[in-house]
Amino acid sequence: MTAAPRRRMVPAYLATGGRSRPGTKGFERLTVLFADRADPPDALEPEHRRLWELLRPGALTVVEAAAHLRLPVSATVFLAADLVEAGCLHARAPVPRAQQTDRSLVERLLVGLRALR
Repeated sequence: MTAAPRRRMVPAYLATGGRSRPGTKGFERLTVLFADRADPPDALEPEHRRLWELLRPGALTVVEAAAHLRLPVSATVFLAADLVEAGCLHARAPVPRAQQTDRSLVERLLVGLRALR
């Protein structure tokens, strides 16, 4: 018989503090978060501290951080927005998708490279 999975003591929706929108605008699921402070900030809530400690070694997207923390992405957005407003984290917009390269340009480049032989 397998043991039932442990439930969180505090439901994930309480991480939002009763707010319906994060204070910082522009967060997406692929927004990159990173911490640049070596010392943990004082007086952080446990969920905020877990996110900050997760990001201390390097950068993660919001969705990756949510998966590591086992929180919904929407709750992780609130936590990250709080830490960005407090100056504990930095957020960077996701890298835009690459545009399709013009095929004729690539063909002309190939012809030019072959002519160099």
